[in-house]
Amino acid sequence: MRLDKLLGNMGYGSRKEVKQLLKQKAVTVDGIVAKDAAMHVNPDLQHVNVYGERVVYTEFIYLMMNKPAGVISATEDLYDKTVIDLLDPLSQHFKPFPVGRLDKDTEGLLLITNDGQLSHNLLSPKKHVPKTYYASIDGVVTEKDIEVFQQGVTLDDGYITKPGQLVILKSGTTSEIELTIHEGKFHQVKRMFEAVDKKVTYLKRLSMGSLKLDEKLQLGDYRELTEEELVALKNVNS
Repeated sequence: MRLDKLLGNMGYGSRKEVKQLLKQKAVTVDGIVAKDAAMHVNPDLQHVNVYGERVVYTEFIYLMMNKPAGVISATEDLYDKTVIDLLDPLSQHFKPFPVGRLDKDTEGLLLITNDGQLSHNLLSPKKHVPKTYYASIDGVVTEKDIEVFQQGVTLDDGYITKPGQLVILKSGTTSEIELTIHEGKFHQVKRMFEAVDKKVTYLKRLSMGSLKLDEKLQLGDYRELTEEELVALKNVNS
């Protein structure tokens, strides 16, 4: 890989800015001051330093975010703040995108990456990757609802969902539930409850496949996936 491409990819600036770094003798390759921006380097085998700091080449980033309400699951928007707007500039430099969408008013687990293959695998209808949600419901959720969800719910457009696993945490005029579904139709959880004459008043995603929301993350915060989390996520789809 060209040295200027490597440094550009890692957020050290444009080709012009990289050339300035070279002029300042700020860049070394294996301890030798680099002079040629076009020189080829192997970041896995060679030590590239900028101002004495090692450049660790990364192609993909994998971030877990605890999405807050009020921001949208998109890379850019003319009117609303997006989940990408919440990232630091270096993370944004990798041009990541959210894997799937959470509604604007929905909170919880959101995977953000620039790995298109992993995103495709997680979202592919053929994979049936489970997603679990916590919700507050306006209305009494009953055992009958569990049975209906288990059989598949007919949505307002006539689509019949795949079986959903509904767990009642609290039943009353306001109920609390957990629901696991294996697909991701538009507003699916809300529409499933509307089909049984109830309304979702709060929704939070807890997990996607093997990946579970880190409850230590405050709303709007994010962190990189651990090696174990990433391996487990990829193995589900291998």
